Amino acid sequence: MTAALTERTLRNVAVTAEDVRQALGAVRDPELDEPITDLGFVRSLEITGSPAGAVVTVHLRLPTSFCSPNFAYLMASDSKDVISALPGVATVVVELDDHHDSALINAGLAADAGYRGTFGHEAEHSLEELRWTFRRKAHTAAMERCLTELLRADPTLAEESVGTVRLGDLPAGRTKDALVRRRTALGLPTEPAAVVLVDHDGVPYPPDNVPMALRRARSTRISIDGNAHFCRGLLRTRYAGSGADQTYRPEGAEPADHHHLLPFTVKEIHP
Repeated sequence: MTAALTERTLRNVAVTAEDVRQALGAVRDPELDEPITDLGFVRSLEITGSPAGAVVTVHLRLPTSFCSPNFAYLMASDSKDVISALPGVATVVVELDDHHDSALINAGLAADAGYRGTFGHEAEHSLEELRWTFRRKAHTAAMERCLTELLRADPTLAEESVGTVRLGDLPAGRTKDALVRRRTALGLPTEPAAVVLVDHDGVPYPPDNVPMALRRARSTRISIDGNAHFCRGLLRTRYAGSGADQTYRPEGAEPADHHHLLPFTVKEIHP
C-alpha cells in the first residue's frame, strides 16, 4: 500500500506501520467480503508515541457518503479492535471520513459506546446479528464458486448432481480453502465427507431442490462480486489516486473473473 497512504512512524515505537496494515487486512467489508486494505478503504495511517505506548491513528474512506451506516460502523469498529490487540499499542483512533454519519460513528468509537450506544433506537439488530448475516452470505458465495468451478471443468456434469458433491471431491486451491474458512466461521463440518451444498444449518438439499438452491447461491455470489466491482470503481472516481491502494485478491476468484462473470465496467471520471 501505496502512494495515497501516508504514514509517520517514530524510530523507537515498537509497533510498525506494516504490523498495523497486516492487522487491518483481517477486517472485511461485510457486504463485499473483501479486506478493507485490498478495497482501498484505508485512507491514511499514522503512528506516534513511544515504546511504552504507541498511538495509532487511522482514517477510513468509503466509495460514497451514503454507504450503509451499520456496514461503515462495523468496519471502523473492527479496525479499532484489531489494532488495539497489537502489542505495544496504547491508544487507537479510527475515524471515518466523508460519510453522512461520520460525526456520529467517530464519536461512538471514541467513547467506546458500542453499536447500540452509538446508534440508539436506530440499531435494529445487534452487531453480532449483522456479522452472522454476512458470514452466511459469504459462505453461500464460496459454496457456489466451488460448485461452478466443477460444472465449468466438466460440461457433462448436470446441475442436479452437485447436491452430492463432498468437500473431498473438490480440487485443492484458493476456492476450496475459502469455502473451508467460511464453513469454519459458521461452525459447519469441514471433513472430506461433508456435503458442499447445504443450507445455513448445514443440511443438504433434496435432489429436486438442488438446481434452485444453486441458482439462489449464484445470485448471492454475483451480487457480492458485482457490488465489489462497482464499489472499487466508485472509490477510484471519488478519490483521485485511490486505485493505487486497491489490490485484486478476492478469495476464490481470479481478478479476471470479475470481468468474465460480470459483463460491465465502471467508467471513471478524471478531472
